[in-house]
Amino acid sequence: MAKVKKAPRPKAQTPKGFRDYFGPEVTERAEMLEAIAGVYHRYGFDALESSAVETVEALGKFLPDVDRPNEGVFAWQDEDESWMALRYDLTAPLARVYAQHRNDLPLPYRRYAMGPVWRNEKPGPGRFRQFYQCDADTVGAASVAADAEICAMLADTLEVVGIPRGDYLVRVNNRKVLNGVLETMGLDDDAQRDAVLRTIDKFDKVGEAGVRELLGKGRLDASGAYIDGVGLAAEQAEPVIAFLTSKGATAADTLANLRAAIGDSAVGAEGVDELEQIAALLEAGGYGSDRIEIDPSVVRGLGYYTGPVFEAELTFEILDEKGRKRQFGSVAGGGRYDDLVARFTGQKVPAVGVSIGVDRLLAALREKGRMSGESEGPVVVTVMDRDRMADYQAMVAELRQAGIRAEVYLGNPKNFGNQLKYADKRNSPAAVIEGADEKDRGVVQVKDLILGKKIAENATLEEWKERPSQAEIPRDQLVQHIQKLLKGDS
Repeated sequence: MAKVKKAPRPKAQTPKGFRDYFGPEVTERAEMLEAIAGVYHRYGFDALESSAVETVEALGKFLPDVDRPNEGVFAWQDEDESWMALRYDLTAPLARVYAQHRNDLPLPYRRYAMGPVWRNEKPGPGRFRQFYQCDADTVGAASVAADAEICAMLADTLEVVGIPRGDYLVRVNNRKVLNGVLETMGLDDDAQRDAVLRTIDKFDKVGEAGVRELLGKGRLDASGAYIDGVGLAAEQAEPVIAFLTSKGATAADTLANLRAAIGDSAVGAEGVDELEQIAALLEAGGYGSDRIEIDPSVVRGLGYYTGPVFEAELTFEILDEKGRKRQFGSVAGGGRYDDLVARFTGQKVPAVGVSIGVDRLLAALREKGRMSGESEGPVVVTVMDRDRMADYQAMVAELRQAGIRAEVYLGNPKNFGNQLKYADKRNSPAAVIEGADEKDRGVVQVKDLILGKKIAENATLEEWKERPSQAEIPRDQLVQHIQKLLKGDS
């Protein structure tokens, strides 16, 4: 009789491009989302929670460099042969929601949404296929006051979560200005226009000289490979260079330089006028150039945004994996997108929004030491006598009713040392001990584990004697003692 081959055990590993998040990380993210939601709510935005799954048709083709609708997303065919996919951002679902429910929604519709999104892209260091986004959008408002408000709200949000002024900058540009530059260049060939746009998008990597080379004959990249250029004459490329380098000492200087760069273009002039209005509105609201500034080098979403665009950049330095100093970079971005809802309704609906990369923002706060990646664990009530479990459960219930996070040790209580090791591993602030002797005398022992760690690290013998890490207290004073200990008063 042939032996039945055992099925191999599954490997205990996360899928490529995904990761697990444990207690402190989950807690820190939840606290950050709550803080961000508080700012959005204060600005008058309503929460929206839409499905994590959308039809591929509803998602559309808004991922970069994607020719097929189900490429770049996690998609599958349902039993009725329709295609569905996990959402890749929170904006495409908003367009579907607004188009579907527009008769019941106020106009403008102001909503915020938070949650995971999924992208079927090649993962890399710090780049995962599932990550959190935190969006706020205004649909149905054509006024640039809506764009200015989003920028102000973004600045307020960064400060609320722990990024002080001086450590961030919200930079604002306008896609219409760029369209005006292209118009001034007289480019009729769509392929050539697209090549110019792709080159402009590389400005932050190759600088002014690199853009000049790429707009002309081409250039050698860092690897030594030669990259063909767009083939423009130097004078034809000049409006692009003027646009990208038009940032002046003040907003007024920048706007004047932009007006020179767009020449006689009507659409370009409209874009500069919008930037001027945004700057005036922000100044009236008390948002100076130390927080939000007009910056023509911001080029994002070239095939997506239709007007103002903005980006929040963290300006403090960190060390990369090779120990080199670099700025942390962008943690949020957005802009005006007036064409997205039209896919469903056939009519243009003005919209503007911002998306915050929550995981990047958390990483930035950890880099600055403003988040530890650790959280305080529960008070652990140890078990000295397993027959008295009811007493210990009553004790922990009393602590919980006072709002103190607490648990009874539920492992094997035979080895008391293991109970204290468990409490240390949980990062517990204190362990409560009540044996038969303590029970008879109406007292409990409270071991201050936070102080114990400090004593073990660097306290002198005299300091230890003055404030020992374990105290005997009356049983009826347990709650008050723990409360003082958690406040650092014990």
